[in-house]
Amino acid sequence: MSMNKAGIVSELRIEASEKGVELSEEHAKIIVDLFFNSIADALLAKERIEIRGLWSFYTKKYGSYKGRNPKTGERISVKPKWLPFFKCGKELRERVDAIRKK
Repeated sequence: MSMNKAGIVSELRIEASEKGVELSEEHAKIIVDLFFNSIADALLAKERIEIRGLWSFYTKKYGSYKGRNPKTGERISVKPKWLPFFKCGKELRERVDAIRKK
């Protein structure tokens, strides 16, 4: 199973309902969009986003290098670029590992 934004909205509504909070689909969508847009905006500003134990995102600068076109094998020059980088937190890593071992 894969989870997308719609799945996150649905899970948010279910979790809120279980805690006695009614959350409309529209409000849940707004919350999810705000969350992801905030992460994207921070990465664009080259800021680091960290939720301890869960994960962190940051941007890394990669220098230029000589690569190969996979179709033709031709050598090409790859320009320097900034890319987002994800690092899993220790607690999340341990939780996933414990579930997978069962």
